[in-house]
Amino acid sequence: MSDQDFEHLPSYAELSAREDAPKGSNWGLFGTDDHLGTVNFLTAEKVRDAAALVRHGKVFALNLPLHLPSPALFNRKNPQHHIIRFEGGGGHDDYLDQLYLHGSTHWDGLTHIGSPRHGFYNSVRPDQVTGEEGTRNGVEHWAQRGIVGRGVLLDVARYMESQGKPIDPWSSYAIKVEALEATARAQGAEVKPADILLVRTGWLNFYLAADQATREQVAEDLRSPGLEGSMEMAGWLWDHRIAALGTDCPAVEPWPWDPSVGVLHVRVLCYLGMPIGEMFDLEALAEDCARDGTYECMFTSAPLNLLGGVGSPPNALAIK
Repeated sequence: MSDQDFEHLPSYAELSAREDAPKGSNWGLFGTDDHLGTVNFLTAEKVRDAAALVRHGKVFALNLPLHLPSPALFNRKNPQHHIIRFEGGGGHDDYLDQLYLHGSTHWDGLTHIGSPRHGFYNSVRPDQVTGEEGTRNGVEHWAQRGIVGRGVLLDVARYMESQGKPIDPWSSYAIKVEALEATARAQGAEVKPADILLVRTGWLNFYLAADQATREQVAEDLRSPGLEGSMEMAGWLWDHRIAALGTDCPAVEPWPWDPSVGVLHVRVLCYLGMPIGEMFDLEALAEDCARDGTYECMFTSAPLNLLGGVGSPPNALAIK
């Protein structure tokens, strides 16, 4: 896909007028058997351009430790790590029990959330999600391709604080398109086609600073800010040709979801095939970007090569 191809893709308004597929979907645009979604935007040309952004050799790991959050959110469980000592003391082996692939920093795969009426991305039915040979839309397709391109950080939390309107991290505050655009202008950052968009809401900063008693309250009564679940937000992401979206909050969009606004997971993950990442640790990257005024980086992610995986730790790095 060339830059010229990006220009000829249908707009979100055109997708919303479709009669041959769910309105607002890009199903079939990359082929009826496509498993990549908007990762298709990450062409060799885009990867090469992203590599040119590495100027200082600074590397920022964007992944939480696998045991966080603790207690786990959304009724999940924390992994149990077992270390086996070799007989004679010459080495070790280890394994994990109950590793929930959405439990810590992760990508939501294309079979995580679907439409009750239409199924999952590209018309995949629930009975086609098996984790066995022939399974559809698994994270192994992203793993075999890799998610690599230009990352751009929009530090909405820092911008809103500078405006005297800090985001309450323990609230269902909805970040609107206007806030994304205002943040980009204030930072002097440009959002380009095929970007991996990283949005900092401030939720993770709050969580990491919290004591254990507060963390237990969070797990029992989770509320968090996120991107508004509206058609306007979905349209902005598609019309900017975002390849993947990573956030520092637990659900990408505000939690609890607001049914009156709609669900971004359905509009973006299901209908557009756009990877959405949750609980990305953007703190060190955001501090560095604020210091040097550079909000772009090379972004790399190597999801698990797991047949039929519904989600995966991203193993994500930002390199400047």
